[in-house]
Amino acid sequence: MSIRNNLLEIREAIPENVSLVAVSKTKPNEDILEAYEAGQRIFGENKIQEMSAKQQALPQDIEWHMIGHVQTNKIKFMAPYVALVHGVDSLKLLQEIDKQAAKHQRVIACLLQVHIANEETKFGLDAGEVNELLGSETFRKMTNVEIKGLMGMASFTDDKRQIQNEFSQLKSLFDDLQRLPKTHNFNPEILSMGMSGDYSIAIACGSTMVRIGSSIFGTR
Repeated sequence: MSIRNNLLEIREAIPENVSLVAVSKTKPNEDILEAYEAGQRIFGENKIQEMSAKQQALPQDIEWHMIGHVQTNKIKFMAPYVALVHGVDSLKLLQEIDKQAAKHQRVIACLLQVHIANEETKFGLDAGEVNELLGSETFRKMTNVEIKGLMGMASFTDDKRQIQNEFSQLKSLFDDLQRLPKTHNFNPEILSMGMSGDYSIAIACGSTMVRIGSSIFGTR
């Protein structure tokens, strides 16, 4: 199967209102170009320096998403171009993104990462911390970031019911946020959940953005 065929197959499987992030981490530029030529424009990376090298070498209309854990000292490298940061898991991190975005006179779209998995290794906030962050005076004063929604990763398990429960929990929190008044830096429209192994469950639970790598590019 070619990357192009894989992409077309996945596009047919997901509804039109769901955005597809092709996870291109560790993949060579040739693979990304093959996906690009098949019409894919959104790519996700989990290491800022690798993403920055690709951003400079590849077509400039690509929308780059940072999907991995973000180190504050590396934000400056992606601040000029990153389209969406999926994994904001602290107010401190958001402050640094805001500061670096201001230097480039940009507003960087961000998703708050929520810990829904039954695993210690995954990063993220709980519902209380999400509300605390959004309600803080510090966040209200930020002008160079915009919270566009939530992101979460389900447990790595074959138990579909557990995965469904975790995604439903995140959807419920997302629905709560959508009832809050929108502001200059808060407009929750994106629910990023679902990867190669569980994206169909995620979509059934209300995901609006899926992050798919191995089903497009093959396993590493």
